[in-house]
Amino acid sequence: MGGFVLGSFVMLAIRRQTEKRETPSEAVDEGLPPGVASVLAVLPSSAVVLDREDRVLRASSAARAFGLVRGESLMAAELLAMARKVRRDGEIRESEIETAGRKFGQESTTFAVRVAPLGSHGQVLVLAEDQTERRRVEAVRRDFVANVSHELKTPVGALSLLAETIQDAADDPEAVRRFAGRMQHEAARLTYLVQDLITLSRIQGGEPVPAPGPVPVDEAMHEAIDRCNTKASAKDITLVAGGTEGLSIFGDDELLVTALRNLIDNAVAYSPEHTRVVVSARPAGDCVEVSVSDQGIGIPEGAQERIFERFFRVDAARSRATGGTGLGLAIVKHVAVAHGGEVTVWSKEGSGSTFTLRLPAFGGQAVPVPRTTIPLEAAQ
Repeated sequence: MGGFVLGSFVMLAIRRQTEKRETPSEAVDEGLPPGVASVLAVLPSSAVVLDREDRVLRASSAARAFGLVRGESLMAAELLAMARKVRRDGEIRESEIETAGRKFGQESTTFAVRVAPLGSHGQVLVLAEDQTERRRVEAVRRDFVANVSHELKTPVGALSLLAETIQDAADDPEAVRRFAGRMQHEAARLTYLVQDLITLSRIQGGEPVPAPGPVPVDEAMHEAIDRCNTKASAKDITLVAGGTEGLSIFGDDELLVTALRNLIDNAVAYSPEHTRVVVSARPAGDCVEVSVSDQGIGIPEGAQERIFERFFRVDAARSRATGGTGLGLAIVKHVAVAHGGEVTVWSKEGSGSTFTLRLPAFGGQAVPVPRTTIPLEAAQ
């Protein structure tokens, strides 16, 4: 947006400069006024200069890249109409327009535009600033706030209702104990949600890890497994550490543990009793791949592209029953992005799922040291 404001000031300066240089007795010159070409060359906005016949005298590379200009023609009909009105009455006009998207998967591009006369020869200057990413971020922020509000209402509402119920059942100790247990469950769910929101807000946006260093993958795997032992033991699910030992990634140890814990928690939540979840690492060139595999219910193919979205749930009722916040996989994705890596998923309904974190190896090369796959003693 700063480039658009700068362009607006430059536009006014150019207009004043050219008006001072021109007199009624001057011959009509269809070329650019002195100095205009140099100014347009440094503007970050898409810039186009039209002559009195609507032909393009000068267009920046950005204007052509976005498809606003083709050859000597201005392709956006709305911009052309604005230019003619400006030429007719000499008034500067501002607006927003949408054009067909020029990037893969982008349906449209939104521009903030400003059109002004350039001198007295019928020339018009058009500035267009791409606002697509800003609009997308605003939409994501609105959706995020709406989703958070919705997710908070459920445990907060449940706590309020349970508190009223306990008050009415004060003379029934058994009912009080039962509803108090429910309150503890909802309070824990609310705590997990707030913690996940804090974690996600800290790492989202694709910012690099602030103070990266060597992170032993073995230690991160064992720490994440240790944090998930209680939930796994409750379902008699065995947590297994395997693969290649001695590997290190370049990043942040706590973020790696957080990502693995979320993947393991997710695997345990959607796996039947008496199964196992395997966490393994292996070298992959200049990266380390850490995978979490389960024998769970699997993920429908149509939902696999969306599972890393915030608050997306394949089965909302089941997710709430397991205490999930809907943010775990979004956190995993942002941890991967913050490390300059990626997370992928393989899944088949009824056959389980495998989530794989691919992260840069410390030192630029993963060094394999074989070891035997052994279930942790604490994970029964």
